[in-house]
Amino acid sequence: MDKILIRDLKIFAYHGVNPEEKENGQNFVFDIDLYVNFSRACFSDDIADTVSYAKVIKTVKRIFTEEKYDLLEKAAQIVCDAIFDEYEQVEKIRLTLKKPEAPISAEFGWVGVEIFRERV
Repeated sequence: MDKILIRDLKIFAYHGVNPEEKENGQNFVFDIDLYVNFSRACFSDDIADTVSYAKVIKTVKRIFTEEKYDLLEKAAQIVCDAIFDEYEQVEKIRLTLKKPEAPISAEFGWVGVEIFRERV
């Protein structure tokens, strides 16, 4: 299966279980794999035969910043749902949502969640 890869997409938003996270906000980072069949696009050289990663990024930014969620799990699911709704060529999604500035008193690179979804 072919994949479109989006790496290190940084979005500032207001998610978290702590009140200050919803008040002050923080950076979140996405890695997204979109499983798409490239066979037509490889021959046509036409964007209509694939998925525009630029448009997907706009969708992710819009959906991720529309509301405030307690859990990364919920935010990740909402993003996957929107991608499936708006891009019919996407067959599967692997999405990693990182929270590098989580208010945890420990030294760490990032915490986060990864979900894998298939179109039903």
